Amino acid sequence: MTARSVRRLHPAMRDDIGDLITQRPLPGRLIDQIDPFLFLNHHGPQTYPPHNHGLPFGPHPHRGFETVTFILEGMLAHRDNAGHESVIHAGGVQWMTAGRGIVHAEISPREFLERGGPIEILQLWVNLPARLKMSEPAYTGLQRADIPALPVDDGKVTLHLIAGEWEGRTGPVQSLTGVFMSTVELRAGGRIRFGALEGRNVFLYVARGVIQVGSHADLVSPMHLVELDEEGDTVEITASQDALLVFGHADPINEAVVSYGPFVMTTREEIAQAVSDYQAGRFGSALG
Repeated sequence: MTARSVRRLHPAMRDDIGDLITQRPLPGRLIDQIDPFLFLNHHGPQTYPPHNHGLPFGPHPHRGFETVTFILEGMLAHRDNAGHESVIHAGGVQWMTAGRGIVHAEISPREFLERGGPIEILQLWVNLPARLKMSEPAYTGLQRADIPALPVDDGKVTLHLIAGEWEGRTGPVQSLTGVFMSTVELRAGGRIRFGALEGRNVFLYVARGVIQVGSHADLVSPMHLVELDEEGDTVEITASQDALLVFGHADPINEAVVSYGPFVMTTREEIAQAVSDYQAGRFGSALG
């Protein structure tokens, strides 16, 4: 086994959306993507007052990729024009395959609008290869209790297995492209090692706390994306403070990426077709 080394650390950059505190590590000044992981927004943490306007993500379209939304604090309502609807609470995850086209809304439920409260949400975009970009749209909403919580290092680490396999257990999301996805909670001093990474690209984001990756000298502080070298098949993570991570890995797609707003395709012509299809109503019925 050979450990991967840290190539670069990428801080999340502030880019608020209205009154929603937003920081984005990917894409960043020195990195465009970690194929197939395209984009990450970190919303919050912040506290909304009672009688607030909620999150600003009303009905909008997507095509050509998947969204994975992690609700760290608060709650998030999802509705789409394929008939899916749910309210997911803290610790839960929403996994949506936009595929050939979907219109959805991610908004605050009435309870949150009336009472307010803390909110912290991550949204990750995962690309689809050309052969799957026109897949049927799909959605899975998982509450915290739906996600296996697997103890590691005598309970000092908990791996929440969303997709893929870990020591004989399988996550509830069946990824179209074999993506492994998890959140990892570590107490100070806790350690976890991920293996079988040969040929895979690793996504590692520190949402909270401080960690050390392998023997890398610099500690990784909150709201940093860790870019790893491609050589090696293991990653070891040790918590210097209590920490919360998103850890995923996937086979690289190695195809052109052409994006325009909410559409991610492989050519400009496909983008133009996506815009035309949406404007013509070929994504399905409008979402009120």
